[in-house]
Amino acid sequence: MTIKKRIELTISYFLMNNHVSETELTYRKPFELMVAVILSAQCTDKRVNMITPALLGKFPDAETMAIAEPEEIFEFIKSCSYPNNKAKHLSGMSRMLVKEFGGIMPSDPLLLQKLPGVGRKTANVIASVIFKKQVMAVDTHVFRVSNRIGLVKNAKTPRSVEDQLSHHIPQDLISKAHHWLLLHGRYVCKARLPLCGQCGLADICRYNSEKTKNKPRKDKIQEIGK
Repeated sequence: MTIKKRIELTISYFLMNNHVSETELTYRKPFELMVAVILSAQCTDKRVNMITPALLGKFPDAETMAIAEPEEIFEFIKSCSYPNNKAKHLSGMSRMLVKEFGGIMPSDPLLLQKLPGVGRKTANVIASVIFKKQVMAVDTHVFRVSNRIGLVKNAKTPRSVEDQLSHHIPQDLISKAHHWLLLHGRYVCKARLPLCGQCGLADICRYNSEKTKNKPRKDKIQEIGK
């Protein structure tokens, strides 16, 4: 099966089954989503959503967070992964946002990447979710699922996955596809124990096909046991 055909079938599956195509991070405005996405690196959305109410209650915007020291921010986020680095990123991001952009979140992914703690994935999340730009954010789930199903070919880096998916997926569905693949990876195509038996994409999945092909037949197992 070609990559193009596999992508067409994958998109049809998600569209027909009305899969959610939005972030599970809680936010009300661009700054809050930026804070949440920075905190979400190697941390669950559930944990981030537990942290942000108190953090954003104290520092509700870039202006208030910009005058806070990283040590102050740390106290609110110490239950997440890498709190020291993230506290510095949040402080630096807020200060640059105020100084360089007047406290207004830019919509251009390249401008967003100038902010401390904001890489290509984070910039694409903000650009697609807040500003509805059709850019593909590739996190660990999107990377894994795309390679497993066979939506990309020889993609060894997130950028390669991003480029290939952006090339094949219809322009108006790119941001939706990010959430489809992310949530599929989070709840079905898990890293350690993928739930292939519960997966609606199992019939077209390259990983499942190879796993099934390499699985010993029952009669062969019985023969070996004799």
